[in-house]
Order: sequence, then structure tokens, then C-alpha cells
Amino acid sequence: MVGEGRQAESGSLAKLRKTLRDCEARPVGCAFSFCASRKRNQNTDQERDESVRPAQVSVLNEQPCLQNQRQSGNLIHMERMRWVLLVFFFLLATTTLICAQDGPEQGGNEVQVWAGGGHSVPGGTSLTEAFNAGIRYGRVITGPHWPGMLRGRFEYAVDLVPVYLIFQPANRAYGWGFNPLVLKWNFERRGRFSPYFELSGGTLFSNHTIPSYTNTVNFTPSAALGTHILGEKYNWSVDVRYLHISNAGLARYNPGLNTVQVRLGVGRFWKQK
Repeated sequence: MVGEGRQAESGSLAKLRKTLRDCEARPVGCAFSFCASRKRNQNTDQERDESVRPAQVSVLNEQPCLQNQRQSGNLIHMERMRWVLLVFFFLLATTTLICAQDGPEQGGNEVQVWAGGGHSVPGGTSLTEAFNAGIRYGRVITGPHWPGMLRGRFEYAVDLVPVYLIFQPANRAYGWGFNPLVLKWNFERRGRFSPYFELSGGTLFSNHTIPSYTNTVNFTPSAALGTHILGEKYNWSVDVRYLHISNAGLARYNPGLNTVQVRLGVGRFWKQK
């Protein structure tokens, strides 16, 4: 009887020890499984971050690269246009010096083909270049007025501007315009030179907003100081021009664009007798 009791007691102790071992092992096992799962999740998140990060970096790096490519492309196009413009007007100037023409006189008319270009200056949108070309018709309204160096004749003219090219950091805008108001003061001739000062205003219609994110309809006031170089029949002109482009509040955003341009032209004055 005593032996049977000891065997039963030892069996109960063995079950109790097994139960305690199981209870002690479960928290450790749970903690271990939790830590392992957390580590796996961290590794997965890290792999996802590494797989996404190159794409994000490539997108961030792509934007400046595209912008630099556009700017360099605009500069190349503008440089080519400058050389074409110089060669073209050199040929025109050579032809003008060979041919013949009159200066501005009261009741006389002026016709001219011109082209000009320049770069943006402080006071508006930067990193922008402009090129335009057009046709002018003018009429000298008065005879000589005012004394001394200011003496000259008043001329009213209009410009049709079928070519506008605006090289912006975001894009290249094409447009056309019309200047219905050109007020020109032709100073007295000094030999073959006939200096002038002019104020003009008009409109510009474009396929892209100018400046970017503003409006496709703009106004184009300008001021210029230059001279005609007269021949016996034809003349050519050169002037320095300040051109302002803005939408005058037609759009909510209106930073404006200011450019200083050099304009060259070839034409003639004539008076019907």
C-alpha cells in the first residue's frame, strides 16, 4: 500500500512539473514568435522602402534634368535665331547702302519689315527670351516742330506682328499680335541718320500662357530709341527697345515679363507727288 501511494504521488508530481514547464514555455514562445514576426515585418518594410526609394529619387532627379534640358534647348534655339538674324540683316544692310531713298517728310508714308529679340530683365519673370517680327505702315503727320535738338516730325504707325516666340523655362510659346498705337517722333536728319523715339502699345495672343500659369492674352506696351540709316531709296533701322508683356489683371496671377530688345528693320519712306 505504501509503494502504491508513493507511485501515485510521483505521478502527480511529474504531471505538475510538466504543466509548469508548459506554462513557463508558452510566454517565452509567444514573446519569441512576436519578436520574430516583428523582425520579419521590419525587414519587409525595409525592402519596400528600398524598392520605392529609387523610384522616388529618380522622379525627383528627373524634374531638374527636364528643366535643364528645356532651358538648354531654348538657349540653343535662341542662339541660332540670333545668328540667322545677324546674317539676314547684314545682307539687307549691304543692299540698302547700295540702293537709294528719302527721309521722313510731312504727308509721307513709311513701310518697314522688322525683327527683334532680347532677354528678360529684373522687374518681372526671369530666365525668359523673346523674339518677334512684323510689318509696319506709318504716315508722317506734321512738319518740323520744337526747337533745337528736339526738333522733328510726328508720325503715326501700326504694326502687324505675325511672329512671337517666347522661350520660357516651362515651354516655348508661339503667338501673334497687333500694335494699333505707334507714336513716333522723327528727329531732324543728321546727314544719313534720322534718329527717332517711339511709344507703342498692342496685344499678344499665344498658344501657351505668358508668363507661365497666367494668361494667353497679353498687352505689349513698349518704348524705343533708335535711328534710320538713309539711302536714296531704302533705309534700314536699328533701335533699343523696352518691351513689357502682361495681362493687365485679366488673370489673377500677373507677374509680367520685361525684356530689353535690339530691333532691326528695312524699309522706305516715300511721298506721293
